[in-house]
Amino acid sequence: MDKDTLKIGEFEFESRFILGSGKYSLELIKSAVQEAQAQIITLALRRANTGEIANILDYIPKNITLLPNTSGARNAQEALRIARLSRELGCGELIKIEVIGDSKYLLPDNYETIKAVELLAKDGFTPLPYMYADLYAARAMVEAGAAAIMPLAAPIGSNKGLCAKEFIQILLNEISLPIIVDAGIGTPAQACEAMQMGVSAVMINTAIAEAKKVALMARAFALAIRAGREAYLAKIPRVNEFAKASSPLTGFLRDE
Repeated sequence: MDKDTLKIGEFEFESRFILGSGKYSLELIKSAVQEAQAQIITLALRRANTGEIANILDYIPKNITLLPNTSGARNAQEALRIARLSRELGCGELIKIEVIGDSKYLLPDNYETIKAVELLAKDGFTPLPYMYADLYAARAMVEAGAAAIMPLAAPIGSNKGLCAKEFIQILLNEISLPIIVDAGIGTPAQACEAMQMGVSAVMINTAIAEAKKVALMARAFALAIRAGREAYLAKIPRVNEFAKASSPLTGFLRDE
């Protein structure tokens, strides 16, 4: 099969599995990354401490691209400040924008996120906005300088799967940037379904972090994401309204 790479701005990756680093014990981070075969791992700035407590960066292989996020930001200005801090710590220009002002449902604030995308893009970042799937907001983020769009599949940490499937499909139909499903995916089968739809990548955290066997679940997701991508590239046949024989029904053992 021809080389199939994920392109985000000036960055290019062979893996379409983005691994979240929240909720893990630090000892399991490295094995999860290895089994997932992920090349990108998200990182909340507050977890990359520089004190005497164990630093999560010490457990992430050096060949992995860090995707710091602006977790904790309640508006665009706070997101910009957090992004600049992450850059000063050496995390680079790739940044996942999270702007959440709601502590009950943890839904991203699309309006402040649009503002954040514009601010960060002008400041030299490659912004990947986390958002709930709304076409108008996604279009505004594209115009503001987003490098990819990251709609949630279901509320963060819920493991409910593709609750927003129809709205994500609209984004796939109308937005030319990579669509990366983020939050809510609970099983490898759901990740496979998302990839079959044509999303560019899937971000997984809770479903792996809360598994009894973290490394094994990471491997299961890696296989599912690859299978879904290859099924999409193979062009899944459309659904037929009626039965359609796969073998000839005439001319066999007919009477002479």
